[in-house]
Amino acid sequence: MAIGFRHCDPRFPFLWQTADQPPARWHGAGEGPANYCADTPVGAWAEFLRHEGITEAADLAGVRRSLWAVELPDDGYARPQLEESVLFGDEASYAACQAEARHLRAAGAERIEVRGAALLCGAAGGWTAEPGGIVAAADRDGLVRVLFGPCPVRGWIAVEAGAPPAQVLALVRHF
Repeated sequence: MAIGFRHCDPRFPFLWQTADQPPARWHGAGEGPANYCADTPVGAWAEFLRHEGITEAADLAGVRRSLWAVELPDDGYARPQLEESVLFGDEASYAACQAEARHLRAAGAERIEVRGAALLCGAAGGWTAEPGGIVAAADRDGLVRVLFGPCPVRGWIAVEAGAPPAQVLALVRHF
C-alpha cells in the first residue's frame, strides 16, 4: 500500500467521485473524476499554494484547508512522456498534459505517476530529527499520482481546516 497526500476544502469529501470537477493538468472538462495525490504532505501543500498564487507567509493566515493521507494502489501507474517544460509548465501546458493523459487512458491506464509540477526539483526530501534539532534530509523529487474514475480508497484526516507551514513557500515552483 502506498500513501498519498491530498488537500481539500474542509466542507467537502477528500476525493471527487463524479465528473462534475473543474479541469486540471491531467484531465479536461467532463473527464473526471481525476484525483491527484502527492507523495508527501509538502507536495500536496505546494500544489495548493501554486494554484492559489500564494507566495507570501502573511497570506497563509486566511487559509483553511484539510490535508488527508490516502491509501493508494502500489502499482499499475502509467508514466507520461513529455518534456519537462510541459510537465512543470503553467496552465498553458495543460492541453498537452491532458492529451497525453487521454492517450494513456485510451491505452488502458487507470492511473498515472509523474513528478509533481508544483514542487521544486529536490524539494520533497523532508527533514530528519537530529540531536541538535530538525535538519533537511537529502534531496528527492516529489511525485503526483492521479487516479482516474471513482476511487474506492481509504483516507485519514491529518489536518482539518488548517494552513500549510510557511517554510513550504520556498519549495514551490510558482506560476
